[in-house]
Amino acid sequence: MNNTKAILDLAKKTIDLQSKAIGNITSLLDANFADAVNAIMEAKGRVIVTGIGKSAIIASKIVATFNSTGTPAIFMHAADAIHGDLGTVQDNDVVICISKSGNTPEIKVLVPLIKRGNNKLIGITGNTESFLAQQANFVLNTFVEKEACPNNLAPTTSTTTQLVMGDALAICLLELKGFSSTDFAKYHPGGALGKKLYLRVADIVNNNEKPQVDIDADIKEVIVEISKKMLGATAVLKENKIIGIVTDGDIRRMLNKHDSIKGLTAKDIMTTSPKTIETSVLAIKALETMQNSGISQLLAIKDNTYQGVVHLHNLINEGIL
Repeated sequence: MNNTKAILDLAKKTIDLQSKAIGNITSLLDANFADAVNAIMEAKGRVIVTGIGKSAIIASKIVATFNSTGTPAIFMHAADAIHGDLGTVQDNDVVICISKSGNTPEIKVLVPLIKRGNNKLIGITGNTESFLAQQANFVLNTFVEKEACPNNLAPTTSTTTQLVMGDALAICLLELKGFSSTDFAKYHPGGALGKKLYLRVADIVNNNEKPQVDIDADIKEVIVEISKKMLGATAVLKENKIIGIVTDGDIRRMLNKHDSIKGLTAKDIMTTSPKTIETSVLAIKALETMQNSGISQLLAIKDNTYQGVVHLHNLINEGIL
């Protein structure tokens, strides 16, 4: 039995329901949201994000987003908080408590303890009449009419709106703090994303061989240099200045054009005015230059002095491409 259509219909219905719920919470935003953002901005401490059940998982993700965008945050499980972890909350911290109902037993125990410490409390809840909403300094309404679960039980749509509300907070804080791509790179040094933001041409070239031949070098010497350094090209120099470049492609074209290579030199087959790039430039810019020019190598320079070759394969290996 082919049930593909039924499965796709259910998937589309779920996505449609959740997308409408996200759209709806924009109409629920009020001054509480702006006040909550300002409270976090003005706080001298961190943001402690807490919740129970699926809301705790959302809280953990929101903490990760805060930390990666310049807002120091710590996750505190609501159940653990009332069994010893409440010490996580310090005097100058702001606490965000996430709960769909706002009336779970753990929340009812935890909230008064937080209030006792005079910490600002932000409630993210779908029930503005709940215990959490009544106790919070600022209430962010994430009301949903129905969960995506057909039984209206499993937290699905409600956790999606909680997550979106957390993202909205993080992005507002990011913008207000003037958090730049350079700042972002400091928090994401690993992986392809980090490398796009901080890896420079020098970081690649310094680990490569440095192929180079004199302008009068014979073809055998040129071929040996390209093969030995394994970068598919060599710089051609005259009095230590870049005059041209010889690539694998130049070698192939030479062999097609000449029956005999005897007497040929680098000068005879090189490409003049080769593309160069400063070693201080981000590696992602080197990729853009290669793609725009339809080439696989760039000669790297520093203060107009030849430093080496950066190859497209280097960028692929680093995960830039």
